[in-house]
Amino acid sequence: MARILVQGSSPVIWAIPLASKALTKRSSWNTTSRLASLHSPRCASSPESVKRVFTRSLGAVGFAGHSSNLSWRASASNLSFKMQTEHISTVVAQASSSVEVGGSPSKAKDRELLVQHLLVKEDQLQLLLELQRKITQEGLDLSDIAEEHSICPSSVEGGMLGWLAEGQTDPAFEEAIFTAQLNKLIRVKTKHGWHLLQVLSERPAMKLEQIDAEEFHERMQDPSFFEEAQLVDVREPDEISTASIKGFEAYPLSRFGQWAPSIADDLDPEKDTYVLCHHGMRSMQAAQWLQTQGFRRLYNIHGGIHAYSKKVDPSIPTY
Repeated sequence: MARILVQGSSPVIWAIPLASKALTKRSSWNTTSRLASLHSPRCASSPESVKRVFTRSLGAVGFAGHSSNLSWRASASNLSFKMQTEHISTVVAQASSSVEVGGSPSKAKDRELLVQHLLVKEDQLQLLLELQRKITQEGLDLSDIAEEHSICPSSVEGGMLGWLAEGQTDPAFEEAIFTAQLNKLIRVKTKHGWHLLQVLSERPAMKLEQIDAEEFHERMQDPSFFEEAQLVDVREPDEISTASIKGFEAYPLSRFGQWAPSIADDLDPEKDTYVLCHHGMRSMQAAQWLQTQGFRRLYNIHGGIHAYSKKVDPSIPTY
């Protein structure tokens, strides 16, 4: 279970999502996920140009991301999340121009990459080179080296960062990983230090679709809809008590640490999964996180329950 830290009136939740059950032995949830500094992380920045869904200057892996209504923070394993009610963020890459890559450019839009890394301080290049030598010449495993030497909290999960897609990272870092050859070590210098990166696998990018309230309502009229779909409401309990739609199960983001570890067991990643919130922002971010857990058929209800009330069912209260 993830640890919970209360900051003011907002619970801050850290959790470690699964990296890849098939591709890494470190795919289970780690109960020792670590809480790093909330306001002075050692490797983070937040480029203003990347504000689609996630944003924040956070993260202990040299990543920075997008901005919105709840805060998610990367820590260990795949991508780890710090969540706060009213803001969400994920850690994405902030790489400098000092990158050693090992492949040729290829299209990123249709691929996701499983990435592992270790991080040392900027003045420890010689250490990094020695670690790279041990891996390439002595056959040591990057996971073990990361656990021993990496200053990134992902070290507790062998440096696993999880599946990364186009638009989730800084352009320079994105270029590095998407031009890398599989299983080839890459040196990357970021503002946070030196990284050794390795792309372990690739897969077709999963799709996350927006669906408007009217189309969602139309689908609900199919008698088989509730058997074939699963409905996730990520709003808070007081919101759900004020207004709700039949069939949705509550997964409040403030209780992320309680339900996230078992989400892939509680729900079927292969089924159509519809995600709802008040206006469609928190649900989009939750849906993107569900993608990292292997959910492949996700629909974010655009405009949330507010749009559903206004356009479909005025008997549902607005708030």
